Amino acid sequence: MYIIIIGAGDIGTPLIDIATKSGNEVVVIERDDKRANRAADEFDCLVLNADATTKETLDDAGAAQADALISTTDQDATNVMTCLLAKEFEIPAILSVVHNPEHMGLFEQIGVNTMENPQQLIAEYLYRAVARPAIVDYMRIGKEAEVFEITVADDAPIAGKTLQEAAQSGLLTEEMLVVAIERERDSQPITPRGNTTIEEGDLLTVYSGVGADPEITDIFGHYEDSGE
Repeated sequence: MYIIIIGAGDIGTPLIDIATKSGNEVVVIERDDKRANRAADEFDCLVLNADATTKETLDDAGAAQADALISTTDQDATNVMTCLLAKEFEIPAILSVVHNPEHMGLFEQIGVNTMENPQQLIAEYLYRAVARPAIVDYMRIGKEAEVFEITVADDAPIAGKTLQEAAQSGLLTEEMLVVAIERERDSQPITPRGNTTIEEGDLLTVYSGVGADPEITDIFGHYEDSGE
């Protein structure tokens, strides 16, 4: 792909690294002299030391031919202006980081895909890792629902039961769904069925409409999350 990345700071730099190593044609626009020079020295891409909020700069970056533009600066106003200009060039995929949640609606109004402040997401993830050690990985969906990975502990209530039995006994509610099972002796993830038996040591990918509350993690034998 032909990708334009706005900003070579804490967010933009690893993105440039990933995009260039993946074989994409990348153009970086960075207003700060030091950051622009550093990016030019470190990565195999074109770096423009310029202001991305001007149409001329995006034109120089080849916006008319770009497949995607990603704005990563630490200023929402800059990101909004850059994305508005990108819309004029009809770039197919436009994505921006949003630092202030109150600005999310503005980006949605102009039809830009968004990602919440990554630093905030990292902070939440680190806190979750300490407060909820049973959860291996997770992704929030909406306000409450989550998809998370959790290992079935020894003597977990669900261990030894089929999914159908777990549902009939009330362990798995209608708002819960086991999406995938990873088992050491199997090279490929198992697609769960009603007659699939959950075993100790299984790594489960679980959807929960009410999130991974302590009552939920108890099912998989992780009582430390509820203080027991």
